[in-house]
Amino acid sequence: MKTSWRSASFVATAAALLALTTACGQDRGDVTGTSQNVGDAAPAQGGYGSGADGYGSDGYGSSGDTAAKTESAGQLAVWDSKKLGGVVTDSAGFTLYRFDKDTAQPPQSNCDDACLKAWPAVPADGAKAAPGVDPSLLGEVTAADGTKQLTLDGWPMYRYAKDAKPGDAKGQGVGGVWYAAAPDGKKASPAAAARPADLKGLSTRKDPKLGEIVVDREGRTVYRFLKDSAWPIKSNCVGACAEKWPAVAPVAKNDTKGIPLKGYMTFTRPDGTKQQTLNCWPVYTFSGDKKPGDTNGQGVGGTWYAAGPDGKPVGAPK
Repeated sequence: MKTSWRSASFVATAAALLALTTACGQDRGDVTGTSQNVGDAAPAQGGYGSGADGYGSDGYGSSGDTAAKTESAGQLAVWDSKKLGGVVTDSAGFTLYRFDKDTAQPPQSNCDDACLKAWPAVPADGAKAAPGVDPSLLGEVTAADGTKQLTLDGWPMYRYAKDAKPGDAKGQGVGGVWYAAAPDGKKASPAAAARPADLKGLSTRKDPKLGEIVVDREGRTVYRFLKDSAWPIKSNCVGACAEKWPAVAPVAKNDTKGIPLKGYMTFTRPDGTKQQTLNCWPVYTFSGDKKPGDTNGQGVGGTWYAAGPDGKPVGAPK
């Protein structure tokens, strides 16, 4: 089993720096500046579950059921939900979940001991990738109770105490922070179910109003922020801004379609995570886009615009 977190280092020679300078920041007409506060995110609740204690009386993690908490996931499978699209399950057919308060880069579980009673950590030992899912996406991290917890593309995996039978997904959306896991580690969602199945990690589509714009694997519009810079590569969207405009995680070059590879690279954000760029410009999605094809972020604050394949902000003032 390979670890979920891959770190990459870049050693630049003088010649490489010259090449990057030539490749990056060709459209410097964009404004640069300090980070923009785009609004406060709603305070997250505990999110452990519903009811007085949220532990549930049936299914995994019920009172006194220690064995259920430590049972291996075994051979993972993918359940095709009409509402959620592909959902990862353990060998018994129980839904696996991810927690928004965790992190994938680096992998870290932030579900404490009380939380783990409602959301038992899935042990990594003995877990095997679902058919058709890249085994390298599986890894492990240490949970608060010492469990070597299974991760999927860096995201720690959990079961839910109130899922009483295979096929249940009662944990979906609990507290606004718990979601069934899709085969690629992302959140299973109605939008994911609706997206075309053959989308690459980054590709393009023809928008009736904006023309050709970049979309991610879920069909979500990819955006540029005019206050960023391309050389040096820098994101000025941090804090509350980053919650509203999630950074696009690194996407392999061979997982793109219609994307020029000039200036196609990643960089380290102020919080230490990696972010993808187009022509050296940092790119994002928008939390206000609820389904594939939405462009609700276009023109927000006069600083956010859909990204064209060349990394330029589509429709931005000249």
